[in-house]
Amino acid sequence: MSAPGPASGPRRRRSGWGWVLGLAFIGVPLIELWAVIQVGQVIGAGWTILLLVADSVLGAYLVRREFGHAWAALREALGSARMPARELADGALVLIGGTLLLTPGFVTDALGLAMVLPVTRPLFRVLLARFVTTRAVGGGTTSFGFTGGFPGGFPGAPGSGPDARRPGRGQGPVVRGDVVEPDEEDGPPRG
Repeated sequence: MSAPGPASGPRRRRSGWGWVLGLAFIGVPLIELWAVIQVGQVIGAGWTILLLVADSVLGAYLVRREFGHAWAALREALGSARMPARELADGALVLIGGTLLLTPGFVTDALGLAMVLPVTRPLFRVLLARFVTTRAVGGGTTSFGFTGGFPGGFPGAPGSGPDARRPGRGQGPVVRGDVVEPDEEDGPPRG
């Protein structure tokens, strides 16, 4: 008996997200360190540390305020029975921006501040919508190596789900029929 070889079939191309994350985990701290050193050389070490602490305190205040606004808008959208896509995106951006604001450093603080402030948040909302669309609906490879965001595609998207091969409108034969309701004395319908 021979040893099993590699699995036959199409080879899946690996995602480039591993490299991006690796570079981010190495590059971002180096950029932050460089920025802190540059600011420290200009205003001094004590003022730099004070500025970083003040930046984090201000960021925590802004995140708390903006998340309260996003939460109120989400509740209002749900109360009026409409899809809260914008409100959910705003909540996600405030959460991500808040995480960046609480991370020590000037570069991440600037990016986090841009995500939290309502003036610049629409730009990031567009970027977030594009990212989610390409990952969940567009069938792009996620960072975990799975295709698409959901098994069988995005729920409700055309050509997705367990009935993906089922003919849709305008395809296949049309069977006409009548729905017959059972009489009360007949009991429940039998399957």
